[in-house]
Amino acid sequence: MRHAVIMAGGAGRRLWPLSRNSRPKQLLRIFNGTSLLRQSYERTAALLPPQQINVITNQVYLPVVARELPELPDENLLGEPAGRDTANAVGLAAAILADRDPDAVVGVFTADHIITPLDRFREAADKAFRAAEENPDALVTMGVRPNRPDTAYGYVHRGERIADGVYEVRQFIEKPNLAEAMRYVADGEYYWNSGMFAWRAGTVLDQLRKHLPQSHGPICEIARAWRTPARQDKAGALYPSLMKISIDFAVMERADRVLVVELGCHWVDVGSWPAMESVIEADADHNVTSGGPTLHLGSRGNIVVSEDEHLIATIGVDDLVIVHSPDATLICTKRDAQSIKELVDEVRRVHGEQYL
Repeated sequence: MRHAVIMAGGAGRRLWPLSRNSRPKQLLRIFNGTSLLRQSYERTAALLPPQQINVITNQVYLPVVARELPELPDENLLGEPAGRDTANAVGLAAAILADRDPDAVVGVFTADHIITPLDRFREAADKAFRAAEENPDALVTMGVRPNRPDTAYGYVHRGERIADGVYEVRQFIEKPNLAEAMRYVADGEYYWNSGMFAWRAGTVLDQLRKHLPQSHGPICEIARAWRTPARQDKAGALYPSLMKISIDFAVMERADRVLVVELGCHWVDVGSWPAMESVIEADADHNVTSGGPTLHLGSRGNIVVSEDEHLIATIGVDDLVIVHSPDATLICTKRDAQSIKELVDEVRRVHGEQYL
């Protein structure tokens, strides 16, 4: 049977000061009035019924996720006792689903991307599921054809075509320099790595056992206890000590066989404030606004975000990011927005957890 897992555990520090420990970016309602998590669920619900859709997130987010997605059964909300990156998150989800359904085929989807149109996403996701079903030895990733030479993404180099829109993977490439990214776009055989996958649960667990055995054993032990009263004690004792590592580094780049399915969609990884320019229509002066009221006088190319009715007005400034929250305001240039993670570290050093 097909199952879906939505990964929703990231903190999203680059979207501070709106993204906080108690409300990460996937729960913010600044993207067309609904949260990224809700949008991800609605895309996935076009593929599968709620009983076959799961969310894995930090256990502290479970109550708010349950409110955001009331359609999902409680047992489909999987809580991690600590954030240990995607290798352990998808491994734990696969182990739990394999215990429920030994023949589970799992689609892994993200909760922090904007993907349109729905029909093309549904077509590509179905193709990824079928590729995993028809190639039980393979892990399947979904790749986005790049429309620009972006150095912020990893790339997937496709190889031999085995079906319409399905290829063997030659190589995963981590974030390249600009010259390499330009070559990849011109070549036509490279995709952006979307971070979305499909596989048989047993296959990804086998690859985890082979390439990350120090996580495989504890994850399977936690999964065996998942439906028992010992679940919290077992997970709390074992999970936080696992190596923090992504599924790409731990497994995908070393797996025995990987296929890539082309995702023919408009795809935006909402990883930083400048990504808003790809999501929200700008005004005549190229200013992008989300949330509360704004007023610009002689200002161009700014990104202004607020969740309340606080007016933000600018005069004669260009290419700024301005984000207002009730207790913190961020102002930086767009080119410096990638440094917000470092700023958050400094906020923690100076002010503790007060503004996090």
